[in-house]
Amino acid sequence: MKKVKKALPFIIGILIPLALGGLSALLTMSDMKDYADIQKPPLSPPAIVFPIAWSLLYTLMGIASALVWRERHTDDRQNGLIYYGLQLILNFFWPLVFFSAKEYWFAFAWLLALIAAVIATAVFFRRVNKAAFWLLIPYLAWLAFAAYLNAGVAALN
Repeated sequence: MKKVKKALPFIIGILIPLALGGLSALLTMSDMKDYADIQKPPLSPPAIVFPIAWSLLYTLMGIASALVWRERHTDDRQNGLIYYGLQLILNFFWPLVFFSAKEYWFAFAWLLALIAAVIATAVFFRRVNKAAFWLLIPYLAWLAFAAYLNAGVAALN
């Protein structure tokens, strides 16, 4: 029972971003088919890369959030988790703006806000748990790459 109690924050922490990401993908699935027909910038990966990358990133984010959640209550912990929640919301809606609404420049601005929220999350997470900070670095790198792709699509279409 003690092992389950220790594992529960990690299970919940991983399930939350996976569920939100899955719901967002489900809501935009039919619109994502149009992505194949638009012009994309160089280095655009094949479509299969995206669900694999996002699943890994959501898992890392979930572990990071669980590590912070388990720490003692401090302002940094609370602020980190607030920014974490904010970035989850921004992350959830970006595909709707990009794929469904096809508002590529607005999606780019949205993505910049998401990056800012993730940076704030990482700053607070670092103060609470350094491993949680490092687990967000691949996410930030992917978002920077996504910003390149988003700007490229916006400029080309």
